[in-house]
Amino acid sequence: MYCPQCGQQQVSDSLRFCSRCGFPLEGVLQLLGSGGALPFYPPASGSREMSARRKGVRQGAALFLAGAVMVPVLGVINEFTHGPNLLDILVPLAAIIFFVGGLTRMLFAALFEEGAPRQHLVTTSYAPTPLSQLGPHAPAALPLAQHNPATGWRSRPITSEIRQPSSVTENTTRLLDKDDPAK
Repeated sequence: MYCPQCGQQQVSDSLRFCSRCGFPLEGVLQLLGSGGALPFYPPASGSREMSARRKGVRQGAALFLAGAVMVPVLGVINEFTHGPNLLDILVPLAAIIFFVGGLTRMLFAALFEEGAPRQHLVTTSYAPTPLSQLGPHAPAALPLAQHNPATGWRSRPITSEIRQPSSVTENTTRLLDKDDPAK
């Protein structure tokens, strides 16, 4: 299979992305597998129940929002009643239960309860029809080889004729040699 964006031939038909440009090939495989027709996914039949995770998050959000309404109402009622009464303890307790309880419920649902089941798309890999089924007029699997001789190409140079550069230390060591005074 070739990438429709850059033309790169893919190593395998089961690749999800092009190895050169990163184009998503999953939709291309579905189109090729269905003969060019867009696949139709019927809506899920039956009742659509909410997952446990979604229910838990909604319950926590409802508790949190109920606290945003109830705590100020209880605070106002507590201000209008004079003297020691039950509302002095009930207002801070309601704030803790509603706000902390709501956030805790949402966090618990998001982390530990199961979400909706995932729907997996079944992708079939595209396999072209075998050449044996195409009949006698089937195209060749590979194009004929073209003979293009390379002109102007020389054989490898003879490396024994190349002069080796002299050593850097050769001249330095000659300077260190002391002249013999006896001579």
